[in-house]
Amino acid sequence: MTELNIQIEELISNNATDFQISKVFKTYYKNYLDSIDTTVETTGGKDFFIKHTKHTDKFLILLYKYILRKNFGVHQPMSNSIPITLIALGSYGREQLCIYSDIDIMILYEDIKGYNLKTIIEEFITLTWDCGLKLGSRVDELKNIENVVKEDITIKSAILESRIIYGSKTLWVSYENILKKIRKTDQKEFILEKLEEHKQRLLKFPLKMEPNIKDGYGGIREANMMYWIANILYGLNNVKELAGFQFSEDEYKKYRQALEFIFQVRTALHSIARKKQDQVTFDILPDLSAKLGFKNQPRYTKDRLCMSKIISSLHIIHNFTATMIKKFTRVALFEATNIPKLKKLRYKKNLYIINNELFCSFSAKPQSLNNFIKELIELPLNVDRFDRSYIYYASKTKLPKTQSKELRKSIKLLLTKQKLYPLMKLIYNAGLFQAIIPVTKMLINQPQFDGYHRHPVDIHSIKTLKFAQNIEDEHVKSIFNELTNEQKMIVRLVAFFHDVGKGRKEDHHIVGEKLFKNMLKSFDFDEELIKVGANLVRYHNMMSYMATNEDIYSEKTILNLMGIVKTKDSLKMLYVVTYCDISAVGQNIFNSSTASLLKQLYYQALPAFDNQEFLKESKRRTAKQNAIKNLERYKELPMILQKKIMYISSNQIFLRMKAEDILDIAIKAKDVDSYIYKIINEAQLTIRIIRKQPLNLGYLLGKLEFLNIDSMNIYKLYDNKKAFEISFSEKIDSEDIYLIEEIIKDSFDMTKRTNLITPIIKKEDIKIDCNHTSYLASMHIVTKDQKGLIAYIAKIFDDFNVEIESAKLYTLKGMARDLLLIEKDGNFCSKREEIVNLICSKG
Repeated sequence: MTELNIQIEELISNNATDFQISKVFKTYYKNYLDSIDTTVETTGGKDFFIKHTKHTDKFLILLYKYILRKNFGVHQPMSNSIPITLIALGSYGREQLCIYSDIDIMILYEDIKGYNLKTIIEEFITLTWDCGLKLGSRVDELKNIENVVKEDITIKSAILESRIIYGSKTLWVSYENILKKIRKTDQKEFILEKLEEHKQRLLKFPLKMEPNIKDGYGGIREANMMYWIANILYGLNNVKELAGFQFSEDEYKKYRQALEFIFQVRTALHSIARKKQDQVTFDILPDLSAKLGFKNQPRYTKDRLCMSKIISSLHIIHNFTATMIKKFTRVALFEATNIPKLKKLRYKKNLYIINNELFCSFSAKPQSLNNFIKELIELPLNVDRFDRSYIYYASKTKLPKTQSKELRKSIKLLLTKQKLYPLMKLIYNAGLFQAIIPVTKMLINQPQFDGYHRHPVDIHSIKTLKFAQNIEDEHVKSIFNELTNEQKMIVRLVAFFHDVGKGRKEDHHIVGEKLFKNMLKSFDFDEELIKVGANLVRYHNMMSYMATNEDIYSEKTILNLMGIVKTKDSLKMLYVVTYCDISAVGQNIFNSSTASLLKQLYYQALPAFDNQEFLKESKRRTAKQNAIKNLERYKELPMILQKKIMYISSNQIFLRMKAEDILDIAIKAKDVDSYIYKIINEAQLTIRIIRKQPLNLGYLLGKLEFLNIDSMNIYKLYDNKKAFEISFSEKIDSEDIYLIEEIIKDSFDMTKRTNLITPIIKKEDIKIDCNHTSYLASMHIVTKDQKGLIAYIAKIFDDFNVEIESAKLYTLKGMARDLLLIEKDGNFCSKREEIVNLICSKG
């Protein structure tokens, strides 16, 4: 920066223009940012933040001095005599300025008539922008500061982090005196507003597989929150000063190490992205892990090790800050009028139950692990939440070196609790997971990079248990209620431990089965229950896989499912576990489409346990025909129409649909001479068509390729009539329905053509079974998800006069997993090689 000083002095002495001087400043700052990678490599974290902050200070001071020189010339007074002070705010004030963070400053002034302050301030701000600085500036007069902080809680937070950069010391001292007043004014209101703001931020940015390390769970914002509260209540500029009073040196050291690592992560993110980047995305993770020095190991990749440490650090920061904020604020929020109420709500010494939440005194002495678990077992059933004070108390529990027989007995009782979810969540939050259930060692902070799961393994497991305790789907709940208490307990345990085998090289289903079996044996559970539970862990996602990837009406599929679950009760238990597992992934993952597929698979398999004859398509068709014959509406139909309904060509319609729905379609088809259609746009868009006139299916699907097709069923009826039902994964805007109507009408013009994108499909992506059933062939396609995939295949099938009976379309982890069922009496099997060659023309 000395060279820059000399260069500026030379330009000033040569009467250079503002533009020439600003260009030199801009070039210097750009070169500095470009060279910053080297600094990050050698320092990173807080050390880098301080260096970068100090460098930015010097640069701003240089800009300000140039403006003063320009305005005062040789008559420039001392900086202390000019009533302007440059003050750093926010992360800049905390000396936590990252590479591409906004540089927040306040230009504080006192309006003195003898100075042309407005011109000086305007020219300074303009020069900073011309230099490419991302300056977030506010200009405030000293006398207005107290009123300014009343306008917005964010302004008050930023001002609390004030740090002088340069300017009038006299003005700074006056400002500091005002800050002392601000800290003591409306403390309770400020704390309550901040706590609510913090709560909403955590709801917006929970801990996920792509965490936001600034605003999210355990992020830098949580550390800031603790600082603001400490600053307001204790007038401290460094939380460390509370060590030995509010927390121990070891607790603070662990927290600071975690925060330092997150600082390093943030610096590396900015350096890699070359912009403000606070979310650790999967795309950036490989570069991030390499930059942070992680190396591949025999068992784990550098990306997995890096993400695991990030998750661990976020947990440490969140737990420490959440506890300390609770500790700090209890005095400020205390109301003496609540003492009589608290006495009434006292559960036992140091414990209080308020609105089903358990609170604890921060002075409560920790107890042994066995006594602590006994305390949890004895809690009233209405307790379903634990305050941060009790979580902190639980985290101090004295842990034994090994688990005694008595302790294992207590753990078994704990695991059989009906309300297991809040207890396991407490144990997890208190850091006792591994001490109580050693088998969970590999689950903790274990990332999942499959593109499907949104949470680390441990959090996903707890969420799955939550759904086992709080089933929202009424149909699944009714099945769960049919189970015995022991079976319900196994469902909860399987939901909780279904991924216990993850984090190892071997298949987690097989490892999970062994670990679950050994764990329950060590706690002396019933042998038969262990066997059932271990089998459910082994096949916990098999029902989901079958429902979304296979023909659920096929005898082969149902026999496979029966071979896995073995009993009707196990099928019910697996159904509930499947619901819990899918629901825990994220909101709306267990949607109406998935629910319908699982429900159909369940009801296809259920009667087969009593009589396997029901698996035969002919038997199921006959059973459905008999159900139709018993309907009053059917009995009232003319004899000739009754006969046509019984001889409907499609077997699938009898396997898939209810008797009432089949009759509805058959009656509607009676008067169809060309075509009729219905558009349903509720939870998702569904198009239903009954036609006698030929339908240009390839054209229809091609024009609708902007929507994601979920499923398609085509049923041959009678008199050369067909019924089509095409469902999409989302609904459309109501004003767009007329466009869908136009596309449907145009699809009955067989001369219509549309330009279809040719997808890239390899021959190995396609599997054909010409003996899927006695009259259906199947085509399985597993390939990269691409727009217009099914439309392109349908167009080729149209050209070969191949008729699709049904299509199940499913996308997972960016891969299309489509199942097409095709009539065998056409050209498909005889010309399959020719068809596949055309489908794979770009593969």
